[in-house]
Amino acid sequence: MVLTADQIFQRVQDAPLRGHGDYFELSFRAMGSPCAITFAAKTHAAAGEFKEHALRWLSEFEAKYSRFIDSSLISRINAAAGREWVEVDAEAESLFSLCDWFHWTTDGVFDPTSGPFVALWDYHRQPAVVPSESEVAAARSLVGWGRVQRRAGGIFLPQQGMMLDIGGIGKEYAVDRVMNLALEANIKNVLVNFGNDLRVHGEPPEKGPWKVGLEHPDSPGRCWGGVALNEGAVCSSGNYLRFMDVGGKRYGHIIDPRTGNPVNNGCRSTTVIAPTCTEAGILATSSFVLGADAGMALLARQFSADGCIWTEGGLFETRRFRSYVIK
Repeated sequence: MVLTADQIFQRVQDAPLRGHGDYFELSFRAMGSPCAITFAAKTHAAAGEFKEHALRWLSEFEAKYSRFIDSSLISRINAAAGREWVEVDAEAESLFSLCDWFHWTTDGVFDPTSGPFVALWDYHRQPAVVPSESEVAAARSLVGWGRVQRRAGGIFLPQQGMMLDIGGIGKEYAVDRVMNLALEANIKNVLVNFGNDLRVHGEPPEKGPWKVGLEHPDSPGRCWGGVALNEGAVCSSGNYLRFMDVGGKRYGHIIDPRTGNPVNNGCRSTTVIAPTCTEAGILATSSFVLGADAGMALLARQFSADGCIWTEGGLFETRRFRSYVIK
């Protein structure tokens, strides 16, 4: 599939902009997920201007980084694996530098070269099929962010079959960029929510802090509590909604890039609060993959992040997480 940024923008530009007093709500679908932005603006014209700015940026981002678009930068990098270098611009270099940092800080649990695993464990295939050990081993030989070669203005995947997949950072990075667009436009009260990865600033229409519900992994659709904050990001990760059953065994959709197999460590869900959505999202998924003990140790090492991990045995929290929780 070939899609340009203009074509993607045509799909979303008619998204309704609903006003409620000084606040506006924009709902649309992008990056394969339901998205919403709630924000305060002085006039409807100012709200409309921000809407167009945000949607145009998102359209360009999706056209550039979606692995489902053949003409995207990610698809071109993957197609050139084992053959040639691909030129990248300053924005892409910045994004890949973030990948470097989070690959290091999570001890390799965050790995943007996990594309072969994502392709192998196809949860949309009917009937569902569990890959063989040899297939998993073959995919594992193609994974490893440390093998990616980078230079100023260029990137190279050294082995044919290697694949980048920025699904573990893409929506979160987009949340942060759109939040920055809002702040640059002097929009101070705003919530950006892309596929339930969200970041807030300022106050909601009802004043006070923004309140974010936390779903109970054993009762989807019901919250066990929530968190309240005026600034920061909240991201959750879990395997209780997206999975496949084969032969009476459940396989969750989160893959451990170190093994190539679905995570099966007793974790049910994780939630992380951090200054940026990128940090919150990656730490939430990485702590889920690591499991309760190593996951809590990862969160404890973070100066600016806090979180909780639901396991089959109960709830574990960092020391400061409880200060955000509301019942």
